[in-house]
Amino acid sequence: MDLNHVAVFVRVVEAGSFTAAGEAMGLPKSSVSRTVARLEEDLGVRLLTRTTRSLHLTETGRAYYERARNALTSLDEAAGVASDESVVPRGIVRMTAPGGFGGNELAEVLVEFSRRYPEIHVELALTGRYVDLAEEGFDIALRGGKLEDSSLIAKRLGKTDFGLFASSRYLEERGTPTTLDELASHCCVLHLARLGRAEWILTDESGVAATLDVRGAISVDETDFVRQAIEAGAGIGLLPLIVAAKCAAAGFGDRLVRVLPKYARRGGAIHVVTPPLENLPRRARLLRDFLVEKLTPLYSYGAS
Repeated sequence: MDLNHVAVFVRVVEAGSFTAAGEAMGLPKSSVSRTVARLEEDLGVRLLTRTTRSLHLTETGRAYYERARNALTSLDEAAGVASDESVVPRGIVRMTAPGGFGGNELAEVLVEFSRRYPEIHVELALTGRYVDLAEEGFDIALRGGKLEDSSLIAKRLGKTDFGLFASSRYLEERGTPTTLDELASHCCVLHLARLGRAEWILTDESGVAATLDVRGAISVDETDFVRQAIEAGAGIGLLPLIVAAKCAAAGFGDRLVRVLPKYARRGGAIHVVTPPLENLPRRARLLRDFLVEKLTPLYSYGAS
């Protein structure tokens, strides 16, 4: 069967007449009519009922049209994918992530990605605020905690816990707390707090949780600044354990001392988030898959 004949038939139905279909395709009406007639002859059925003023689908024709239209759409999509895959991926991918996400891991992953796909340019926005992907024109987001927008596609990387840290200088000046109650007398570096106060929920190794009211002179919405403030001696603060581990591996772990190591704030899940994949350009799909491949092992220890 000639697919061109099928395509002409679908165009006739959508245009509503042989004349309109011929004009749209640049063909004479007689050629369009003969093509549909050949298709009917090949199938051995009548697809259209013709009158001097109009044409109508037969019951068989309607069923055939629906399936033929879907089949042609699928073929067009397949051709687009094949064409897309045949060229070197290039273009801009806009991505957002919380500030200080994962220490240097994200930078290392993006550098490796750029070496593999040198024609793809990644524009990364690090921010502590919520970014609306559709409204602000972003392709990918890394997000922690509960996801609110169910229209997005999320791939879970794992989860991370937060520990209490201080600088050695601060602990020499103020002393090292040995119980949770002692935190009330210490200055704390706060994340997303108001009026210098915050509520921390810390869990011990057996899973027992305690809620604490803490105070501090500095509150910020960006995790990496929390780390910098702690290192500068501003007080005790919560940091992702993976960040502290990275600092230790880099040889300056003495800047961050783990305080009350039996306690941690259990972190939420970490996801790579995108709009629906069918709306995502190939270059963005490549980056999404690369992030999942490289970042999942870092957080798999916390997956549940």
